[in-house]
Amino acid sequence: MSQIPRNRYVTFFLIALLGLAIDLGSKDAIFARLGAIGVPGANVYEFVGGWMTFRLFTSINHGALWGIGQGMTWLFALLSVVAVGGVVTWLFVFRAAKSLWLTVALALIMGGTLGNLYDRAGLHGLVEADGSPVFGVRDFLLFTFGNFHWPVFNFADVFLVTGAIMLGIQSVRTEAAEKSAKSAASTANVEPRNDPSARVVA
Repeated sequence: MSQIPRNRYVTFFLIALLGLAIDLGSKDAIFARLGAIGVPGANVYEFVGGWMTFRLFTSINHGALWGIGQGMTWLFALLSVVAVGGVVTWLFVFRAAKSLWLTVALALIMGGTLGNLYDRAGLHGLVEADGSPVFGVRDFLLFTFGNFHWPVFNFADVFLVTGAIMLGIQSVRTEAAEKSAKSAASTANVEPRNDPSARVVA
């Protein structure tokens, strides 16, 4: 069995740590600058107006991506821990890291997962009005298209979605390659048949 190239370990951890740093650094910077969560107008900074509007809008998400499963922070935190273990196992135990594409995809997913897990564990230090810790993900990127508001998100979500798309592309490519290999094998195994009717009688 072929070994995992050493540079795959470096690639994986560098991308994952860089993604985590970008996510946590941007959250800290934006929330420190805007703050005032839940105060209308105080925590919004508009960059582009018109039909498509981009805003920095600080918000706490107590659910998952796009606000799914509000109030189930503990469940998504547990799933994040499982995901971290699954990524490491898939890459380095089942040797998926032999593929550079999969290494990059799973590194992005790891960085995004760790960034949001950090927030769900309340390590960002935010507190409620009564002084209790906030267990929720910090979101701040908001796009509006006409009357449609895209759910507020963060860079961890960007990395997660990008990694998931890359996994989808890899799945399609693998399936196409397997079909092509099966087709080639089927063609190679076809033997010419002896047709008695084609024989010429002298």
